[in-house]
Amino acid sequence: MQLHFSPSMRSLTISSSNGFSALMKIKVAARHISYRTLFHTILILAFLLPFVFILTALVTLEGVNKCSSFDCLGRRLGPRLLGRVDDSGRLVRDFYKILNEVKTGEIPPDLNLPDSFDQLVADMKNNQYDANTFAFMLRGMMEKFEREIRESKFAELMNKHFAASSIPKGIHCLSLRLTDEYSSNAHARKQLPPPELLPLLSDNSYHHFILSTDNILAASVVVTSTVQSSLNPEKIVFHVITDKKTYAGMHSWFALNPANPAIVEVKGVHQFEWLTRENIPVLEAVENQNGIRNYYHGNHVAGANLSDTNPRKFASKLQARSPKYISLLNHLRIYLPELFPNLDKVVFLDDDVVIQRDLSPLWEIDLQGKVNGAVETCRGDDEWVMSKHFRNYFNFSHPLIAKNLDPDECAWAYGMNIFDLRAWRKTNIRETYHSWLRENLKSNLTMWKLGTLPPALIAFKGHVHPIDPSWHMLGLGYQNNTNVEHVKKAAVIHYNGQSKPWLQIGFEHLRPFWTKYVNYSNDFVRNCHILES
Repeated sequence: MQLHFSPSMRSLTISSSNGFSALMKIKVAARHISYRTLFHTILILAFLLPFVFILTALVTLEGVNKCSSFDCLGRRLGPRLLGRVDDSGRLVRDFYKILNEVKTGEIPPDLNLPDSFDQLVADMKNNQYDANTFAFMLRGMMEKFEREIRESKFAELMNKHFAASSIPKGIHCLSLRLTDEYSSNAHARKQLPPPELLPLLSDNSYHHFILSTDNILAASVVVTSTVQSSLNPEKIVFHVITDKKTYAGMHSWFALNPANPAIVEVKGVHQFEWLTRENIPVLEAVENQNGIRNYYHGNHVAGANLSDTNPRKFASKLQARSPKYISLLNHLRIYLPELFPNLDKVVFLDDDVVIQRDLSPLWEIDLQGKVNGAVETCRGDDEWVMSKHFRNYFNFSHPLIAKNLDPDECAWAYGMNIFDLRAWRKTNIRETYHSWLRENLKSNLTMWKLGTLPPALIAFKGHVHPIDPSWHMLGLGYQNNTNVEHVKKAAVIHYNGQSKPWLQIGFEHLRPFWTKYVNYSNDFVRNCHILES
């Protein structure tokens, strides 16, 4: 930049140093201003003008020309003129202030919410939203996506519940084909066990297992895995109990596929003379009371306030409403001393277990006068599966529950239990079980929701002897993160929960522990396409 004074010192020209046209021309009236003042003015202008030029260029490049007021321009130029270039802290504070205002404000009803981030960016460019509108839009989008995710999760849980409660086509086919075989094939109807082995059904020198189920495929896996894992399979006696509709198919399976050298007996509930309405009045009420049937078989979403719960609690409520909980087969274990009056000690197995180790040592465990040998579920490596206390099963706001139970008392597991039937017959366990079932029915199921375990926790109170947790590993039907190495070491693995291994919703990495005991070469299994991928 160059300064040119006229010979008379009455005018001043400021031009660029590269010879372009004059930028500023000043005429000085000598009568009104002194040369000293003029000289100082020229020096100040010479110092300031380069900075003005640079700032103007920056403002133009950064889009400040879009500002609609001098205030906007001042906010952009001010910090730079004062040497404060980084105003990010102030911008963050302003943004927080806007977010707080938007947090408590109402989302405008006419606000159009984008469906994606790309659409949000496009709308911002096209409509030039101010900060408040942008914040409201961001909040609206997040709330909308949260609602959709929540609704999807509840829908997923409902679908999973229906899948778990239904009978897979392959298993239904297996039952029908075996039932038909029973009516047409004499071999399928042969006596189980043969007449010469009948005395062994009440011989206490043998190891007696009891299995209550209407699932033929599951029963076959339990029996096969127990026999194959045993060091003395010839000492095993299985008592398989099923309902009347499944009896013919269940009998056909074990008649045509004997579990030699073990002994298998198949009986239907209709074949037990003791199971009369007089002996099980509470279960009669449970099966026939309309309110109870509607609770277990009705609309599981009607009347439910999904905004008042979370997916985990909702899943627990759905599981508690499984129709199996009002099935006589599920309650049958409470009547074992009466159903098997000649037996002293038995191991009861659920149909969703797999045996991986010889269980004969269970008969050697000293229960110290207790009735029930069971694994406690209030302590263990898996904090989700092994963290169950009475508070997890009972409603402690109910006065009867609060008065009689301790919420911190340790729960124990059904599914693999050693029962000393001699000690059991000296107790009032069955009467206690019935009494509490009646009270829960009177309270409209407000004392507990989850099936047969809660009344058993009360009925067996003081009669449980804890056994080593390695005997019984739980959670394979609802814990996706189950440690596979721990599964391999457990004597009994239990697929309790909705994700049974015979269902498509079963966990893929845990299913092989069960499917290894399925006889896929069997004609009935093959023709019904069991678990065919």
